[in-house]
Amino acid sequence: MQPDMEKTLKEAKGLVDKFQKQVLKAQDKILAITLLPPKEDRKEDINIVVLMDDREIKFQEKLKFRDEAFKVVNDIAVKMDKKLLPDVLLLEELWQNCYDGKYDLLQLLSQSATTYDTGMLAAVRLTEVHKSMVIKKFEKYVVSYVLAGSLVQGRATPESDIDVFCVVDDTDVKKMTRFELREKLRSIIIGMGTEAGMITGTKNKLNVQVYILTDFWDGIKEANPVYFTFLRDGVPFYDRGMFMPWKLLLKMGRIRPSPESIDMHMSSGDQMLKRVQFKINEIGIEDMFWATLNPSQAALMMYGLPPPTPKETPELMRDIFVKKEKLLEEEYVKILEEIIKTRKMLEHDPTKNITGKEVDKLLSGAEKYLKRVKRLFEQLQKEKEKDLVLQIHEEAAQALRDALILEGVEKVKDDELVAKCNTHLVSVGRISQRALTVLKTIVKAKEDYEKKKLTKAEADKVKKEKGVFIRAVLDYVQGKRGREIEKARIRVKHGEKLAEITLLEDKAYIVDDVDAENKEVFVAPIKKDGSIGTAKPSSLEDFEGALVKAKIPEKVFIKQTIFSDIKKRYGEGSEVLITF
Repeated sequence: MQPDMEKTLKEAKGLVDKFQKQVLKAQDKILAITLLPPKEDRKEDINIVVLMDDREIKFQEKLKFRDEAFKVVNDIAVKMDKKLLPDVLLLEELWQNCYDGKYDLLQLLSQSATTYDTGMLAAVRLTEVHKSMVIKKFEKYVVSYVLAGSLVQGRATPESDIDVFCVVDDTDVKKMTRFELREKLRSIIIGMGTEAGMITGTKNKLNVQVYILTDFWDGIKEANPVYFTFLRDGVPFYDRGMFMPWKLLLKMGRIRPSPESIDMHMSSGDQMLKRVQFKINEIGIEDMFWATLNPSQAALMMYGLPPPTPKETPELMRDIFVKKEKLLEEEYVKILEEIIKTRKMLEHDPTKNITGKEVDKLLSGAEKYLKRVKRLFEQLQKEKEKDLVLQIHEEAAQALRDALILEGVEKVKDDELVAKCNTHLVSVGRISQRALTVLKTIVKAKEDYEKKKLTKAEADKVKKEKGVFIRAVLDYVQGKRGREIEKARIRVKHGEKLAEITLLEDKAYIVDDVDAENKEVFVAPIKKDGSIGTAKPSSLEDFEGALVKAKIPEKVFIKQTIFSDIKKRYGEGSEVLITF
């Protein structure tokens, strides 16, 4: 503890204890109460943060929950002493700061004096100290340092383990193998965990997992549930721009398991069930657990969901396949639940025995479950192939219609796609004959699907070749669109900088320095006399959105008034380049 903090706490101990007692009595979702370091200009003030658990509060009600909690806490402080300056911090607000790359609050809390704690702030303090030690020594290699487990879910207790993941960059390793790098860093980083515990006086066990970047990437591609859970639930205490993009991509559904990983999950069931026949002990139950869990996760992945945790899998199977899709019977979900429950029981109590009769019953249920899930998987696979053909046709048709609009052709019906493509794009050399052949294949596959004649070979061919057509059309659209936009763009050289003014219908978008690392974008109205009005700050996102929507005329005429505006903005010595 800092000397100033220790002094403040000793002087205000009675007052703080009284405040804490009343706050805990008035509020039931408090995770921690802590004193922040005093400000230099207001050392007499007692700044107190009340950390609250908002996990069970609906998103739209969190602000109301925070305001009501603050009113209660503040009223208690006002009645006691004006020196007490409390604030309420929601757990989600703390994690959101980390998501946004703002770690100052973590550092401030790690330096605070905790008077009440369910285990959360002790864990934050220990983790922050350990992170600082790791970054100081291995900053060149550390890609992300992430907190996970029960703590990020607000379920911390003074005895909780603290699960942290450290991802290190091995892409530029030259003097040792990747395995050697991982083991070397792992031993040092884990050793630092013990040292951090001694420094903070925290009894929690710091459970550190060190991954090299290449292994971590392989784990994501293979749909390893540990990595998916890590991305989904983890909170970055340090990130060099790797963890948060992947976390957001997972949330957007853009990180999907490969077909090979789905097949791997599905095929593992039979192999593991054969091993169960030779075991009537805890190991047998362990294999039976994975033999039923992996195919379940494979079915959910085939449906389009990331693999859930074992605890979540039965309920998700029930919600999706029993209740929503009505493809699976409730009895099979209960079989999976019983196996997971038995495995959990043995995990928590290794001394407990399970009889051969119980294993036989579970094994019989597992075999029955696996056969049923295989049928479910086949149903999903057929439906997915059909849906994929329709999706590919929709993507191809939309891309083609966008291209035809640029040629002045609108409202093209499905049965006109091939003819219009040939007339307006292929015959005039805008896209290749090969692309037209692929379009015909896509259209025929959709027709066969509607006639219920679609074969697996035909569906596979469409999946394999669709990229040829989509790329050809997009390349044409982007090329033509780029040439159109150039007509509406004025370039101005002023000093050593190059500016661009893009005229889009009734607005002008201005970038004063196109080579700047962080480009500033301004938007201004175009007046009736052709001059540019007052420019206001905009953004690259707004600019790009306007470019997509804008209709560029075949010829862009510029009135003399705009040159006066350029002179005012960039000075007498500016030079103008107009592209026609």
